[in-house]
Amino acid sequence: MRALYLLPLFLLPCWGADSKEPSEAEVKDIIAKFAQKESEFAKAREKYTYRQSLKMHELDDRGNVTGKWEYIADVIFSPNGKRTERIVRAPVPTLKLIITPEDEADLRNVQPFVLTSKDIDNYDVRYLGREKLDEISCYTFSVKPKKLEKGQRYFQGQIWVDDRDLQIVKSYGRAVGLLKKGSDQQFPKFETYREQIDGKFWFPTYTIANDTLVFKDSSQRIRMSVKYEDYKYFGSDVKVTFSDVDPAKPAAPAAPKKP
Repeated sequence: MRALYLLPLFLLPCWGADSKEPSEAEVKDIIAKFAQKESEFAKAREKYTYRQSLKMHELDDRGNVTGKWEYIADVIFSPNGKRTERIVRAPVPTLKLIITPEDEADLRNVQPFVLTSKDIDNYDVRYLGREKLDEISCYTFSVKPKKLEKGQRYFQGQIWVDDRDLQIVKSYGRAVGLLKKGSDQQFPKFETYREQIDGKFWFPTYTIANDTLVFKDSSQRIRMSVKYEDYKYFGSDVKVTFSDVDPAKPAAPAAPKKP
């Protein structure tokens, strides 16, 4: 199983691959193909259960924790096959910051960023070159929304696409969107890493953020981590077909442990 080690950004070995750089036409073809693969992945992920665990800490100037927000939830299916979320642990937050609907939308949809064929036309996607993350050779792209629509949240930053599987293996950036006039909301930069699950698709497994949010009259350093664990295929009457993987078979060996 191929896996991406979760190293800090400044420690990730990034260098140009020996392979020839793709032409403009080839880049367009790569973008179309990875968007299609992302569409297939998004459909497949809807048939998996998993556990999502969040920890967010407010820090003072010395790095001491002054406020917390933690919760654990299982994304599961009800007996009638409806996808739902079951809260496992959710102590009362002690943050000074207010968690907004935009923050919750980012947590669910932007941080585990998926760029499908349906959404690709909403973004400017610019090829930056080839890089390696650990031993995984990747195409690197800059991504930003073409237009901000009211009520929608978007990703802006960089993505790394495995040049073999043509799927996103890492994203780095922040969530953006239109806010109400006079709103003073700030959103952290984050990194999301993926790992291969069941031998085919790359699933989000870890998101980290360590940033200072600068508001009009104050600033607040935050540290956040989100883990997506225990992915399991949900057997139902709706079947997701894998060309080379049988979801009923035992899962692949565990990925290398995160540092």
